[in-house]
Amino acid sequence: MTTTTGVPGAGQAPRTEPAAKAGPSLGARLAARAGGGAMRVFLVLVGLFWLMPTIGLLLSSLRGAEDIAATGWWKVFTAPSELTFDNYQRLLENSTITDSLLSTVVITVPATFLVVVIGSLAGYAFAWMEFPGRDWWFLVVVGLLVVPVQVALIPVSELFGTIGIFETTFGVIMFHTAFGLPFAIFLLRNFFAEIPRELLEAARLDGAGEIRLFTRVVMPLGGPAIASLGIFQFLWVWNDMLVALIFADSESPPITVALQQQVRQFGNNIDVLAPGAFVSMVIPLAVFFAFQRQFVSGVMAGAVK
Repeated sequence: MTTTTGVPGAGQAPRTEPAAKAGPSLGARLAARAGGGAMRVFLVLVGLFWLMPTIGLLLSSLRGAEDIAATGWWKVFTAPSELTFDNYQRLLENSTITDSLLSTVVITVPATFLVVVIGSLAGYAFAWMEFPGRDWWFLVVVGLLVVPVQVALIPVSELFGTIGIFETTFGVIMFHTAFGLPFAIFLLRNFFAEIPRELLEAARLDGAGEIRLFTRVVMPLGGPAIASLGIFQFLWVWNDMLVALIFADSESPPITVALQQQVRQFGNNIDVLAPGAFVSMVIPLAVFFAFQRQFVSGVMAGAVK
């Protein structure tokens, strides 16, 4: 025998029973468990594994040539007396390495500065200025993003040889600037386009021209993206060897080329090669960590509304 509930009165909505709450799925339960302490320990171990070559290079740079040839870098944990800073003293006395570090700075700083300045101006123009063919020119810039460096090596070499800047520092700077601009313009144009139009119009009503609007409003707001671009460009130019190997002056090569030349005599100068490689690696790392906050802000810009 079945029972029935009372019929609701006139104007009274029928009462519905709440649906049973579904439990978390298997994937959600696995993800929740994976976020616990065991996963954190696993990630720490993975991070240490990836840092092991860096740690090994650091410890090798603090050991003598005889110790490096005899045993591995992990021997320092049982014989810490092997550690010494004599290698770095000899590195500073090696004119080849010190000159190459100076050449790398001379190439990297102007190439980064020019890309940031020109890319910022062009990005602002593509985002907020009206001129004939603006969208078509921007499509050209986007198309240049997919052009590999290797395609331009031979024609650019012929061009640089014709105008007399082949195997010069100026030629290397121009090459890095030219190939860094498409990405710079694309990145900054998209970032500047997110600036509220009302803010720019208010500045124009206050009498600000385009140059003042760019320097006083757009540049401060675009700081995170500009910092991210500067880090990308600095790391790319500092770690480059292909362009430097072809276009740089053989008498004053950048650090990457100088270390590659030192590798040919690996058995004779390992005590200089190890600290030189570590210094070459730690400088861009220091630049990255110095601007890490701005870099993260630039990468996350526009990710949320």
